[in-house]
Amino acid sequence: MKVFTKLLAGTALALSAQYAAAAEELTVGYFLEWPMPFLAAKADGAYDEALGVKVNWVAFETGTAMSAAMASGDVQISISQGVPPFVVAASAGQPLQVIDVAVSYSENDNCVVAAELEIDKDSADELAGKKVAVPIGTAAHYGFLRQMDHFGVDVASLDIVDMAPTDGAAALAQGAVDFACGFGGGLARMKEHGNVLLTGAEKEELGILVFDVSSSPADFVVENEELVSKFLAVTAEANATWNESHSDEMLDKIAREAGMDIEAAKASISTFSFPSVDEQLSEKWLGGNAQTFMKGVADVFVTAGSIDGALESYVDAVNAGPLTAAK
Repeated sequence: MKVFTKLLAGTALALSAQYAAAAEELTVGYFLEWPMPFLAAKADGAYDEALGVKVNWVAFETGTAMSAAMASGDVQISISQGVPPFVVAASAGQPLQVIDVAVSYSENDNCVVAAELEIDKDSADELAGKKVAVPIGTAAHYGFLRQMDHFGVDVASLDIVDMAPTDGAAALAQGAVDFACGFGGGLARMKEHGNVLLTGAEKEELGILVFDVSSSPADFVVENEELVSKFLAVTAEANATWNESHSDEMLDKIAREAGMDIEAAKASISTFSFPSVDEQLSEKWLGGNAQTFMKGVADVFVTAGSIDGALESYVDAVNAGPLTAAK
């Protein structure tokens, strides 16, 4: 992790020339097996039409990979980047900004313990010394640390293997790890071989929030605010349409673009919520709470030794200007 954060710090430079060129051709990062309304707009070509530029789409497996791609200038906007990987990058000095709240979810990000161990929340202390697959620097990593702290399990006693959720699910199925943490399709497959320690509601009661953001390099946002605003407007419209209808036609497009079958996509998206623009701009989200939450995530990572240090404040890591204009 520290090597990764130092790499980000070293590559987090102003890439103005690349960003200026990007205004004529935009590259956006997203996740497969992560069904969201914007995918229907992607399928319809709504982004290209509204922005008047060619939009290229690149699939990633983790939010940390998104950060690296934005640091290199290969990607200008990332949709649904987890807050923890965003915080890791920002804490390392990468000039990224949150530009909207992409999705809120608590059931779709969790840790699953192998069924044969018969460990649940009442016997979670038995996890000490076990082997766990965790996608380091992601929302699942943060949730894992918070859950272990809640159960009093010393993280230092665990054999932690950095694995993407799909790989973690395979390792759990093969008995190569005792439990695994992840999200999306990977989490769904993990649940076929084990059980979660805490439900989404139980995690929220402990203050373990789970939400993703859309993020972008600060220089790109400043130099292309109108373009970014139009992009967010298309996303917001797709969210509003989904929130109102949950139509089968829209779900079909979302599933196809996510690389999922209809039933799997329906099961996943049913655990998501997509805040309206007004909600996103409220105190609960970008109006203050998101910045405070990011500081909390950073402090947890510092304590765990995952990053070298946290910023004094993450207020400047949020730019609500383009979203406000999109309204």
